[in-house]
Formats: sequence, structure tokens, C-alpha cells
Amino acid sequence: MKRLSPVTAVLILVLACGTGLLSGCAAGKWGYIDTSDKLVIQQKFNDETPFSEGLAAVKQGDQWGYIDKSGNFVIQPHFENAWVFRDGSAAVMENGKWGFIDKSGKFIIPPQYTMAYSFSEGLAPVDVSGKWGFIDKTGKMAIPPQFDFAYRFSEGLAEVKAGGKWGFIDPAGQIVIKPQYDGVLSFSEGLAAVIIGGKRGFIDKTGQMVIRPQFDMVLSFVDGLAPARFGTQWGYIDKTGKIAIQPQFEWALPFSEDLAPVKSGYYWGYIFKTGQYAIRPKYDGAFPFHEGLAMVKLGRATGYVDKTGRYLRVL
Repeated sequence: MKRLSPVTAVLILVLACGTGLLSGCAAGKWGYIDTSDKLVIQQKFNDETPFSEGLAAVKQGDQWGYIDKSGNFVIQPHFENAWVFRDGSAAVMENGKWGFIDKSGKFIIPPQYTMAYSFSEGLAPVDVSGKWGFIDKTGKMAIPPQFDFAYRFSEGLAEVKAGGKWGFIDPAGQIVIKPQYDGVLSFSEGLAAVIIGGKRGFIDKTGQMVIRPQFDMVLSFVDGLAPARFGTQWGYIDKTGKIAIQPQFEWALPFSEDLAPVKSGYYWGYIFKTGQYAIRPKYDGAFPFHEGLAMVKLGRATGYVDKTGRYLRVL
């Protein structure tokens, strides 16, 4: 795709954070603060992921390892790449191949795949010599490699690409919605975005078109609303396709904790579900709220704001 735009990928990364520790960057190095704005892990990493299941993947030099919430290495850096832990395991790259480790750093599935994503709903998508399938947690091939691309399961279905088109399969590998779309997003709140003829709409899990393709761009539904672009402006729609917040923004991201980041007049701020501003646009970048804080950018500085708009600078 047309599967995930860079903004969407960043959004997913931010929304994946679920630990009470948030990352921040200063002078090109990353560290972590807690939700009281206390720097709990010094900024010394070249790159990082959010904490997941008690561990965070961090890059030191050109190698990845995993730290705990005290900042101590639990798994020393020696991987070429690494994903977050999900369901007790993490996908990592060693010697150009991807495999899966447990929280001790031991390989439970040896490196053997061209590419791999984390487990979701008991299965992980893997690339075997250019074709994608799914393995179970023992490393057994549960769905044989046969797709041009595949992504993680969400709400019982996974998107797959075959013959240049996208569709959805169930955990048994059966086609539930035949590949027919130019692009898709994962199911969220029972609906998935699809692209037909350059326009975006939404289908349900039976493949029924619930919201006809009419939008220039959309993101997934969260809390009953989805960002949608009409021409050059973004607004929000409800699950019937009706406009809930009028198109007026240069960019819009999904709601999180009742607030959504929006860009207006070169700057980012936050709105309520009424469309009224909770925090007026003044930031160069903004990301969704998590546990009462949201990452924002002011020039080259990274910091956080609370829901009152109070700025917490990462030093």
C-alpha cells in the first residue's frame, strides 16, 4: 500500500505505549520520563520503542537490546533490529534474518525469516523467500506462505495482499473477504478502511460496504470517530459516514483519552469531540494522549503537555 503512511505508523507506535513511562529526545539521545515529568532513565540511546510488557527495545550504537523500567539492560544490545514484546515474545533480527526471543533473550524461534512482525492473537506474520504466511508460538507454520504481503491479526482478521489486491483472512487461513481492494487498514471497532479507485470507505467483517468510498484519506475509528480528508481538509466522521466534525484542519489524528491532535495554520493543537479546541495550535508536532500526557514538538525540542495545556519540557 498504501497500507500504512509514515504518520499512521508513528501513531501506532505512540498508541502502543502502555506503561506509565514515556520517551523523549534531547541532543539526539533518547530517554524516558514518568507521568510526573521526572526523568527516570537518562537520555543515552540512539533510538527506542515504547515499553511493552515491562521492557523497551533501545538502540545503542548500531545494535538493539532491551531495558527494564530502571534503565538496566535485561538483554544486552546485539541485534540488528528489534520490535516490542507482545504475548511474551519479540521479533528481532540477527545476521540478516528475523526470529523471536523470550524475555531472557533466548531464541524460542530461530532467525530464519526475511521479515517478521510481532505476534497478535496467537499468530505472527513472516516473510519466507518473498511470500508471507503466519506462524504460531511454537514456530510451526499455521498458515503457509502464499501471500504477497500480510499484517497482524486485529479483531479476528488479518489483511493480506494477493494478485495486487488486498483482502482479509481468518486464523485458519481462509479467505473471509476476497482480495479486491487497492489498499486497506486493520479492523478497528468492527470496521476497516478500504481503497477503491483512489477513494476510501469502510467495510464490516462480512465485507459489506458500510461507508461508501468517498474520502481522499482516512484513518481508523477510535471511540466512534475516524479522521477523514475531504479534498485538502480533514474532519471527522461517525460510523454512518456522517460528518461529526466539519473539515477544517490540515491534518487530523484519531482521538485518545477524549482529545485528538489536529494541525491548523502550520501548528498542532488538540480538540474535544465537539470540535472545540482543548489546547490551541502552537506546536510543531503533536501525538495522541496516553495516561494524561501527550508528546509535542517545539522547534527541535521534545516535551509533553497535560490536558490543561501545561508544557513539560524534556531537558
